[in-house]
Amino acid sequence: MAEHEVIKDPITGAETTGHVWDDTLMEFNNPLPLWWVWAFYGTVIFSIVYWILFPAWPIGFLEKGYTTGIKTISYEKNGEEVTRHWNTRSLLWADMHRGPEEAKRQEMLKVVAETPFDDIAKDPQKAQFVQAYGKNTFADNCAGCHQAGGQGVIGHYPNIADDAWLWGSDVAQIEATIRGGRNGMMPAHKDILTPEEIGNVSNYVLSLSGETANAEAVTAGKLVFDTKGCAGCHTPAGTGMAALGAANLTDKIWTQANVPGADTLEDKVAAVSGVISGGIQRQMPAFDGRLSENEIKVLVSYVKLMSAQ
Repeated sequence: MAEHEVIKDPITGAETTGHVWDDTLMEFNNPLPLWWVWAFYGTVIFSIVYWILFPAWPIGFLEKGYTTGIKTISYEKNGEEVTRHWNTRSLLWADMHRGPEEAKRQEMLKVVAETPFDDIAKDPQKAQFVQAYGKNTFADNCAGCHQAGGQGVIGHYPNIADDAWLWGSDVAQIEATIRGGRNGMMPAHKDILTPEEIGNVSNYVLSLSGETANAEAVTAGKLVFDTKGCAGCHTPAGTGMAALGAANLTDKIWTQANVPGADTLEDKVAAVSGVISGGIQRQMPAFDGRLSENEIKVLVSYVKLMSAQ
């Protein structure tokens, strides 16, 4: 076999690959420095190791939607060892649950959780702890729906800062709501009532909260309200029923129909009619098991303090 012929550029004397274009244009053969080549190989190996250890690739059909990696992080939470796939959030949780300051926080959490709410409200130190610790718990678990200040979103998520909770606003009722979640349901009446009846009962509902309404429609709507199922949940007086999560219609607090955002009587009637016609289907998840016993109790106190302001 003939030896490889080395061809050099006649002007520079540099070695070429032998490829020539237009008689004079030659391709130089300048290999990359070995340090650069090995550095490149090193980044490839590093990337593969990183993909194996840490969260890396978004893949839709996986449970979490991405590769989680095999590296884990462990820390103690509420006396139990918790192990999670490594990510920056897990790392933050681990940092938050280690060290002497966290031990003090957990001890205070336990003390506050064992204290009756009325005593917490009277103790500035405990109330301050509830405001600080509960704010973070609320932000992580509740604010996504009820907003940071608990004001909710009309038509979607109730306002929980007004001490007029649909399922009751005393401490025991709030705890039951957070622990077990709630299923809010009002049947759609579009196939039960005629459009005229829906308009009439909407006027009556507006009158219950002191809104201006058509007097003739109010009279006809009261008959619909009393005889066609509304009073069964909202009571004949329209004051609602906490056991069913049925709203008080006399308190000017609107969780579904955006009456405060309507300018005319026609728009207000349309807002209420839409709720009556389409009904309500919404669910609040249960946090029993998601949060520890102490976290739930502090969250209850935080929400109660929020709604009392």
